Amino acid sequence: MRSSAKDMEIMKTNGKTYLRAAGFAALGFAICCAAPSLRADGNRKAVASPKPVYPQMAKDMRLHGAVKIEVVIAPNGQVRETKALGGHPVLVQAALAAVKDWKFEAGSSESIQVIEFKFE
Repeated sequence: MRSSAKDMEIMKTNGKTYLRAAGFAALGFAICCAAPSLRADGNRKAVASPKPVYPQMAKDMRLHGAVKIEVVIAPNGQVRETKALGGHPVLVQAALAAVKDWKFEAGSSESIQVIEFKFE
């Protein structure tokens, strides 16, 4: 990663001098230490991936679009945790219900993966 002069700009607050880069480095370190057992690049293959049911309310409202769901996958391949990252709330509920039944190949540790569902 390249640093620019602006990134290294010295800011003065109440007579104290801080490097903006030091703040970013500390934040990065804190994020890395907060979840040491999770892999952000988890690309495990799904071995069971039931499709979401298109909600009747969404059909009636003619809702279309994509839903992104972040899943935490346990070492045994079970979905341990889910979090909606975007999409219409009616479609999000259908996607969350479906992804909880997904199964992934086993891994050595927990991993995080983002799954996108397209409702058309």
